[in-house]
Amino acid sequence: MQLNLSKPICFFDLETTGVNITSDRVVEIAVLKVHPNGKEESHRWLVNPEMPIPSEVTAIHGISDADVADKPTFKEIAKEVHNLIKDADLGGFNSNRFDIPLLAEEMLRADLDFDMKNTLTIDVQTIFHKKEQRTLSAAYKFYCDKNLDDAHSAEADTMATYEVLKAQIAKYDDLENDAKFLAEFSSRKKFADFAGFIVYNKKGEECFSFGKHKGKLVTQILEQEPGYFGWLLNADFPLYTKKVLTAIKLRSLNNKLS
Repeated sequence: MQLNLSKPICFFDLETTGVNITSDRVVEIAVLKVHPNGKEESHRWLVNPEMPIPSEVTAIHGISDADVADKPTFKEIAKEVHNLIKDADLGGFNSNRFDIPLLAEEMLRADLDFDMKNTLTIDVQTIFHKKEQRTLSAAYKFYCDKNLDDAHSAEADTMATYEVLKAQIAKYDDLENDAKFLAEFSSRKKFADFAGFIVYNKKGEECFSFGKHKGKLVTQILEQEPGYFGWLLNADFPLYTKKVLTAIKLRSLNNKLS
């Protein structure tokens, strides 16, 4: 089966030093770029995270400090990765909740203006969970009847994710072979940022999803409590969340001036 695409889609997977979006770093990234004509191109980088890789994490993905000691930092490969994915939609396994938020953090730390406004994201894990409730290895076995022998290798996981999505489309009649449909189906809640601190209400307005202002309009709170914006920027929130908050504040100021 060939995916019905109007633009390229990059399936990608990250192996990292841990699961904290704001403080952990990438140690491996694999990207499989699929073009509308079906052409596929595969890329992989090992990355020096500039911090120790915990032994318990190495036990999962098999990448040690010695493996990445002489590898480039993410900042050194950021432009190459960005040029590869900037014209494409994104797909992955648990990518909406982990890989994309962490990738955004790495891009912003590398001083690249990473923006997802015109990018569809297809999370194959969400489709899988809505349909079958399993892990990637089980999904690969269930949909493709293959064993994922090299699980937690970014390259193997990326290829398996791509194959699983094609098998899902073939299996379920209600899944359309269309990137926009798949992106909407694989989304959970609609977030203004990746990490889920800012959500859209039914009117499409940005609201806080946490703390004392949970459910309240971001524009309203930033106007009523100017100091709250400064606290958010200085607190341990993801860089992309801070970028979104800044954009909302600037938009609100521009609306007042106009």
